Amino acid sequence: MNAPQSPYHFEVMRRALDEIDAASEAGELLSLEGLAARMNMSPAHFQRLFSQWVGVSPKRYQQYLTLEQAKVLLRENFTTLEAAGAVGLSGTSRLHDMFLRWEAMTPGEYARSGAGLEIFWGWFESPFGPALFMATEKGICGIAFAAETGAEAAMTDMLSRWPRARFTEDPMAIRPWVKAALGETDGEARLYLIGAPFQIKVWEALLQIPTGHVTTYSEIAYAIGNPRAVRAVGTAVGRNPVSWLIPCHRAIRKSGGLGGYHWGLPVKRALLAWESARLEAD
Repeated sequence: MNAPQSPYHFEVMRRALDEIDAASEAGELLSLEGLAARMNMSPAHFQRLFSQWVGVSPKRYQQYLTLEQAKVLLRENFTTLEAAGAVGLSGTSRLHDMFLRWEAMTPGEYARSGAGLEIFWGWFESPFGPALFMATEKGICGIAFAAETGAEAAMTDMLSRWPRARFTEDPMAIRPWVKAALGETDGEARLYLIGAPFQIKVWEALLQIPTGHVTTYSEIAYAIGNPRAVRAVGTAVGRNPVSWLIPCHRAIRKSGGLGGYHWGLPVKRALLAWESARLEAD
């Protein structure tokens, strides 16, 4: 697995990604020299640092951030979920390289809105900014990115999902699973899916999408045996509480448009670009 680099590297990359993202929105491609100057670095030093963090050059990474690249992914790297097993889920670039074990809450437990459930939480640094991790004794049940929404909004959002649960701030209790999820250790990362039966079926389908590939909402609906439920699938994808590990960012529109993302479209674009870049680098 590829672990995130040092906090210093992340902060530099975070500023660079903000610049790249703003340019991408405006349809511009920043030169290496221009981007390095904004980071107050020499072009050679910046390129070396950037390539170490993401695996490819700044120019190549910017190409991955464009809408056109999303269309390329859809055209060339689209995978039907039935074929996902044949394509393979492993490869050194992605969090699914870890041994991911998951189980789901029963419908009866879900109906109780988390009553009797203790959920531990803590803030951790991720390759995409501050991330709120939540976990029960059975595994990680929530990951929220706060770079776009802000920490308070992310916390309020996650607390509202299981209103009758007891929440305890204890990052050390969940740290081993978090470190495994972030690729910083070789430990096992466990997931505990808390959702309605239909949502869990959708999330299970998302887990079958390999790194560097995408699928569509209609394909997911077909895969779970309900091809007419495209709108409901979209809603379930949007309600996925475990960002990144359950890769809802890999579900896009048939047109190649990215669609929405609960934690902000720039985060979704960065997730797809980061995964594609690291897959290429491997």
